[in-house]
Amino acid sequence: MREVAKRVFAKEYAQSNLQEREGDTEYAPSYIITPTGAKCNRIFLVGVLTEVTDIGTDKELYRARVSDPTGTFLLYAGNFQPKATMFLSEAQPPTFVAVTGKSNLYEPDEETSITSIRPEAINESTEEERDRWVVKTAEMTLKRIQNIDEKAKKYYNINKTEYYQMIEKSLKSVTQTEIEEEIDTKIDQEANKTKEKNKEELESLEQDEEDSDEIEELDLTDI
Repeated sequence: MREVAKRVFAKEYAQSNLQEREGDTEYAPSYIITPTGAKCNRIFLVGVLTEVTDIGTDKELYRARVSDPTGTFLLYAGNFQPKATMFLSEAQPPTFVAVTGKSNLYEPDEETSITSIRPEAINESTEEERDRWVVKTAEMTLKRIQNIDEKAKKYYNINKTEYYQMIEKSLKSVTQTEIEEEIDTKIDQEANKTKEKNKEELESLEQDEEDSDEIEELDLTDI
């Protein structure tokens, strides 16, 4: 059974260097644990394919970079990713793409960690789909920050403010599309709910004051 592909921003993924394997066998699944606690075996992203380089010598191997509003994902595709390799060999950056692939962490020495993705599938995408991915990824990242996995919390001890700013920056990049209109509508709806609630509370207070005045008048009449 395939692992669910997680959504993380490029900046967070690039800062990830905690890896764990479930089981002792050669084929046991491995995961990259991100600073906000996303447990990534597979990743789904939508961004702009900015660069494709043929780095193969005796075999097909392509390196590609896909950017989101926070940074850049590094992709490597070779003989074991034939569909992704074919896509990259014909791609003409810059172009919007959707990528699903396996997470990978390479540590050439104790002080260096390089995250990358081995793409299982790459497809053409659109700016609107990228914006939708940004909004959904921001939402999921925010939820993780508010309830960080204990293992990630102890290992990274993140500065939450930095990640809140990352989310804010990513959302500011979303163009004026239907997504923003949807967000504006939701904000307006929440504002109207709050306004209506405040109005009801004010009316309730005014009614209580009127009732109190009536009681006082009755009391004075009885004197």
